[in-house]
Amino acid sequence: MSHDPDHDHQGLDHEDHDHPPGQRHPFQPDLEDGPYTWHMALTDAIEQLLLAKGILRPEQIRRTLEDIDSKSPALGARLVARAWVDPAFKARLLADVNAAAAELGIDAGPIPIRAVECRPGEHHVVVCTLCSCYPRLLLGAAPDWYKARAYRSRVVREPRAVLAEFGLELGPEVAVVVHDSTAELRFMVLPERPAGTEGWDEERLAALVTRDCLIGVARPTVPSA
Repeated sequence: MSHDPDHDHQGLDHEDHDHPPGQRHPFQPDLEDGPYTWHMALTDAIEQLLLAKGILRPEQIRRTLEDIDSKSPALGARLVARAWVDPAFKARLLADVNAAAAELGIDAGPIPIRAVECRPGEHHVVVCTLCSCYPRLLLGAAPDWYKARAYRSRVVREPRAVLAEFGLELGPEVAVVVHDSTAELRFMVLPERPAGTEGWDEERLAALVTRDCLIGVARPTVPSA
């Protein structure tokens, strides 16, 4: 699915709106629990056509799905940890995530990925307002809530309220910037390095970076002793 470029919200700071207390973003139901939609039928028909014409083989589809399933947020966490300890790598990561990932032997795929850096006074969060565009080859499968209509619509309109539901309370002095992923461009968040991690090696730092940190609905934290 492709996006209408006019629908993107890249780099926009959105104001908060009133939010009913206790309202939560619902989980995305399993696709098999819903009706067999026209788009699902179209996807199946195209797959069968490609197989019938010999353009794809079943083992190619299987290997591709297995490759996607093998990915996890740990790959993105490695990039963040390296950026925290290596300023030159950080600059390359901000310039071209895919190329920087390749330096560490990570294939992030052909779709460009942009890293957005959190700084004091500025926090970044990622969404796909039209569907569920997500850097799967770098971060693994998108969580169910990322695909839910409530998250996709509300994080644009009331990002602070949504972040608060994830346990991330941001003061009014922090600007919240929402980035809308598309079929042509994906995003990952480069979070701030937590205080008290001076002298830590990359492996220990990477363990602090969760999937939610890479989307921007959480910040890395140092476990209490």
